[in-house]
Amino acid sequence: MLAEVLKYRCMKKEEYSYPYRFIHHLHTVDRHRYEVMKNCFACGLYEQGLTHDLSKYSPSEFWVSVKYFMGWCSPYMKEKQIKGYSLGWLHHKGHNRHHWEFWYDMIDGRWVPIKMPYRYVVEMVCDRVAASKVYQKDKYTEESALNYFLSRNDKEYMHPDTARELEKILRHIAVHGEAETFAILKRNLKNNYIY
Repeated sequence: MLAEVLKYRCMKKEEYSYPYRFIHHLHTVDRHRYEVMKNCFACGLYEQGLTHDLSKYSPSEFWVSVKYFMGWCSPYMKEKQIKGYSLGWLHHKGHNRHHWEFWYDMIDGRWVPIKMPYRYVVEMVCDRVAASKVYQKDKYTEESALNYFLSRNDKEYMHPDTARELEKILRHIAVHGEAETFAILKRNLKNNYIY
């Protein structure tokens, strides 16, 4: 359901001035990074919290995101709807290990998903929770990131172990909350947990 709402809302034609899009996109990126940083710090991922999504400030990501800024969905979704692809997204997923799409490789002539290291699965959780908060604002609940995950077909393309671990963590957040889940993730990281 959320994916359908986002799809419809991203298709709406809104005319914002360039200065408006610039300022509001910068604010969205800064707020997102701040939310991810808080989540990563709660999980013990200090360096990843500080460096998360720095590529969003690079010219290849920043300017295209300003151009397609809508405020309620990713500019990459809007660019994909218009052009059929997003150069900004291709750059972003290729430079950020917390995206499952980064973890694909050609093995024996086939593109196959690679099992993500646990620290990047945890950062992906932090990212998804933060993105849900930023885009949903006051409609955010601790079920939001899980509902978004379940509304998409990502798990069909992710490594099966990574998809199961991500869903397990998002379900735990939905039932037990962020604080308890992040404490468990921090402990798992400290103990070199392997999923």
